[in-house]
Amino acid sequence: MEKALIRMRMSSHDAHYGGNLVDGARMLQLFGDVATELLIRQDGDEGLFAGYEKVEFKAPVFAGDYIEAEGEIIKLGNSSRKMKFVARKVIVPRPDINDSACDVLEEPIIVCEAIGTCVTPKDKQRTNK
Repeated sequence: MEKALIRMRMSSHDAHYGGNLVDGARMLQLFGDVATELLIRQDGDEGLFAGYEKVEFKAPVFAGDYIEAEGEIIKLGNSSRKMKFVARKVIVPRPDINDSACDVLEEPIIVCEAIGTCVTPKDKQRTNK
């Protein structure tokens, strides 16, 4: 099935804890944006996020990190869409070199994985795939 992907740099506004640590809920916000795109592509409507059945935080995210969030629909119901999400750190700042240096990671680091379900009510579905 089709996938959706977004990439964002975590800013100092995203940092919620000491050491510029970003709140894990920020990854869920990114997954929500990815889910919205998937629903629009599938149904022509933004739909609604019903809930998560699994969320695993695997590595810390810091201000300055570039995060790539990807999702795909793995199961279609009558109005439900089960989705799988993964967030990866793809670029990291290098303040040890200078305050504007960054490295592109050869191997992205998985920072969060989740499975969730969204719903597009039948009367809002505009496309049939």
